[in-house]
Amino acid sequence: MTETAPTTASKATTLLDLHRAPELLTVVNVWDVISAKVVADVDGTRALATASHSIAASYGYEDGENIPLDLMLEAVGRIVASTDLPVTADLEGGYGDPAETVRRAIGIGVVGANIEDQMRPLAEAARNVEKIMQVADQEGVDFVLNARTDAFHLRRDRDPADNVAEAIERGRAYLDAGAPVVFVPAILDETQVGEIVDAWGPQKLTLIGIPGVPPLARLEELGVARVSYGPMSQNVALTALQELVEDVHRGGGVPSTMRILN
Repeated sequence: MTETAPTTASKATTLLDLHRAPELLTVVNVWDVISAKVVADVDGTRALATASHSIAASYGYEDGENIPLDLMLEAVGRIVASTDLPVTADLEGGYGDPAETVRRAIGIGVVGANIEDQMRPLAEAARNVEKIMQVADQEGVDFVLNARTDAFHLRRDRDPADNVAEAIERGRAYLDAGAPVVFVPAILDETQVGEIVDAWGPQKLTLIGIPGVPPLARLEELGVARVSYGPMSQNVALTALQELVEDVHRGGGVPSTMRILN
């Protein structure tokens, strides 16, 4: 008997369950079909996440909504079509209309998204979250909005304690507006992570896996829902490519550890 492919709605529910489970969800971000297939084929991969920075770079655009939305969605759609795993997409700030952008993303099978608040006035940012979740309800999916606050990213010159306080305030507003999880991209220590989790409850905070954050096992113990890797995965791949070129220039060649992946 042929196995039935999962629907968008079923994949959305699966992704939401992965965030709600006490086991930490890790997603190594992808940027095209081949990177998606490579990541999806690794045992233990349960979901995929795209990286807007990486997709933009692969088309020659700077990050920050410089790549046209249609082109971004085309790239994301190709990734969705290449796998049966749930896919969550980085859609930056929503390209001027976050709710409509999410509606279009759901239409191509995306079941979660990062949307940046870009430190808009809190009432406006929370209203955007509410509108997105209304769209998800209209489309009949348990959409996993990873509502991103830039309290740290855009306020690096402030006292970190003030950034934690603002991140907590903004995140609570987004959770109240219906977002299942809130993304705080920053180098946070255990105390800061614990403070945020205590304020929101477990399995509500998502982080980025950059050098300086606590180990994954500790983040799981603290109640973090998810760790993603943004453009770091592409940087790792490009570093390997650059190292190959450097070795070739020295008279070497392809490393013996290379795997045939495509």
